[in-house]
Amino acid sequence: MKQAKGYFGRRKNVYTVAKNAVEKAMLYAYRDRRQKKRNFRSLWIARINAGARMHGLSYSQFMGKVKAANIELNRKVLADLAMNHPEAFEAIVNKVK
Repeated sequence: MKQAKGYFGRRKNVYTVAKNAVEKAMLYAYRDRRQKKRNFRSLWIARINAGARMHGLSYSQFMGKVKAANIELNRKVLADLAMNHPEAFEAIVNKVK
């Protein structure tokens, strides 16, 4: 019942309904801890792709050239640079071209 605190209607104060609601919430929490990683990776890829296309490269071309140039920046950092520091991202693009 403590875990159902804040739920709406009978989900917070009827034991069987609250138990089912909490079980379902735990399943969603377990599943979504894994899905969060997938969602962020796809977000980073979309941001890198947008930044790379502004400089005439596709995502796959850009990432292939980054690996070939031995630039060891992960997708999270590259996406942050593409979004918040376009001049730094442009320097990386120019280095790999």
